[in-house]
Amino acid sequence: MLVKWSRCRVVDRMGFERGQREWSGLLGEPGFRGQGGGWGRSRPDEAHIFCFWENRRFYDMFMAGPHDAIAVAQAGTYDRADVRLFEQRQEVKVGFRAQFRDTDLVRAAHLRVRPEQVDHFMTMQEKVWNPAMAGSPGMLRGIFAEGAGSEFLVLSMWDSSTERGKYRPAAVGRLEERAELDADLVSVAGDIIDVVQAWTV
Repeated sequence: MLVKWSRCRVVDRMGFERGQREWSGLLGEPGFRGQGGGWGRSRPDEAHIFCFWENRRFYDMFMAGPHDAIAVAQAGTYDRADVRLFEQRQEVKVGFRAQFRDTDLVRAAHLRVRPEQVDHFMTMQEKVWNPAMAGSPGMLRGIFAEGAGSEFLVLSMWDSSTERGKYRPAAVGRLEERAELDADLVSVAGDIIDVVQAWTV
């Protein structure tokens, strides 16, 4: 599965939200699996959109066809966009579905990995991080995906911020040590996103 992560710095919040509803036009497009998103907590003017496609071929077909006619509804409502594509490598919890209807918040972690450490990093994701996250109360599902240049996206969906809080404390530090994370990473960034259900397709 292909994951498209778009981050937009919004200058017209109401206009952007109106335009976001136009993406319901994705329904029925060949290979489309689902889309959702919301507002980031670290930057309140930044919107995050996650769109899922069966594969790159279907995505390219959409981009060459209907995309521009839908996107025009948001023209001028944001002044910067960062768009990245990732290919699914693992499920964080078995049975991943690209749907947001039961999701209150999403955590997106963007990790840049030292090229010589990619194999180790992927193994630790599978053996250490995925089981820990899958066993956390309130964690619904997640996906681990690889982008260009040894960059990765860990996307997890949660049913409430209260439940996600149970995952954060000292346990995370122990997991980082066990996974030898410092040896693998060049950088890590990301955000917690409050899902706007009106944007769900």
